[in-house]
Amino acid sequence: MSSPTTSEDLAFDELPVAGSSLDVQIARGANLGAAAAREPRPPHRHAYHELLWVRCGTGTHEIDGEAVDLRPGTLAVIGRGRVHRVLTATGFHGAAVRFGEELLLPASGGRTNPSWLIGTTATHSVDVPDGEISRLEGLLSTLADEQQRPPDARSLDLQRHFLSALLLWVGRWYEDGQQERQASDRAVLDLYRRFIDVLEQDFVRHHDAVHYADALAIPQSALSKALVQATGRTTKEHITERRLLEAARLLRFTELSVGEIAYRAGYSSTSPVLSAGGTAPHPPTTAAGPAIPV
Repeated sequence: MSSPTTSEDLAFDELPVAGSSLDVQIARGANLGAAAAREPRPPHRHAYHELLWVRCGTGTHEIDGEAVDLRPGTLAVIGRGRVHRVLTATGFHGAAVRFGEELLLPASGGRTNPSWLIGTTATHSVDVPDGEISRLEGLLSTLADEQQRPPDARSLDLQRHFLSALLLWVGRWYEDGQQERQASDRAVLDLYRRFIDVLEQDFVRHHDAVHYADALAIPQSALSKALVQATGRTTKEHITERRLLEAARLLRFTELSVGEIAYRAGYSSTSPVLSAGGTAPHPPTTAAGPAIPV
């Protein structure tokens, strides 16, 4: 892993609006929050997804008001829209990987799509097998090095592929550790994955919730209820967010005109969202409560 990082270096804030929305920070022996010279930072709402790897050390972080121990050998998956802060950490060795959803590779469909892992309202704490730690840290170091080098024509593709591999590993470890999960929870998660598969194929042409319920052969109300249980968002909200995500990706990573982007994202005419200032916002979050500055 890289050289030691101080608590002041390990900052949690907005990601840049230009260029690749990736930030990788490696820490060795850092003291954070109440264990550092300054007080814990105020709670802040994530406008990005975050992976927090804990190799060793002790501490506690707070997610949506709930205190969660930072356990050695675990990787926390904190989805966009969560309210987060590190309360205290001593001797923290690990890493923080923050990224916008538009950096994910387009979904390949089925169970290999890692998007489901970061799309749920649950905060997954994943136990990393002892035999996989060196591979994990090697990939984190590679991702950090790739982010820090001057960008070239291959930078974005490499960052996306490394990040996708990392999320696929995390998904594998999560499922391996959840064999005893209740059947009802598995059914909801499987339905959510099937919905994501159909959404990736049809979001440009179909914007109504009825289409997706029919495609999955379940009542519209049952689909929406399952999605809210898994992710906190309704069918319609998922459709809208996916279209905005497509627009954000095209604005950030292509030279297409606003009109072409609107068409490819499934809008019949140029959307005010796309034409104001030339940038698309992060897809909206439905997390309850007022916005908290990061």
